[in-house]
Amino acid sequence: MISVIASIKVKSGHVPEFIAIFKANVEEVRREKGCIEYMPAIDIDSGIPVQSKDSSIVTIIEKWESLDALKAHLKAPHMGAYREKVKDMVESVSLKVLQEA
Repeated sequence: MISVIASIKVKSGHVPEFIAIFKANVEEVRREKGCIEYMPAIDIDSGIPVQSKDSSIVTIIEKWESLDALKAHLKAPHMGAYREKVKDMVESVSLKVLQEA
């Protein structure tokens, strides 16, 4: 299994719009072969001192059956359409692709 943590820094004032566009694509992604989990998340105030919070970052939590399934996901037509819709809202993207140690 492959886990992905994507941190998407969204331009000021665009987080609600970005999340709405992202969520509109979630069901399509979840129907992809090999998708186990796919969801957006935002920081909450936990009160834990070491927590780093940033209200402009949307974290995407993904789990895939294989690296091949993840790579196919990135080439899916609905992902191209999603990227086109959000391209002017996104400031930067950081991606971690992980496997269990």
